[in-house]
Amino acid sequence: MWRKSSYSGTEENCVEVRLGPVSQIRDTKDRSGGTISVSAAAWGAFLRNAKR
Repeated sequence: MWRKSSYSGTEENCVEVRLGPVSQIRDTKDRSGGTISVSAAAWGAFLRNAKR
C-alpha cells in the first residue's frame, strides 16, 4: 500500500512510500516514472535524521 505524508499540502508536491523489507519511494505527480528502493534499515535511518 502506497502512503503519502499527512503533511503534504497538495497531491502535486510530495512523494509516496510503500513500506516493507525493501521500501519504495516514488514521486506522486509521476507515479509511472519509477521508484527508488531502499532497505528498511536505510529508510529508518532517513526518518530518524529527518526528524532532527
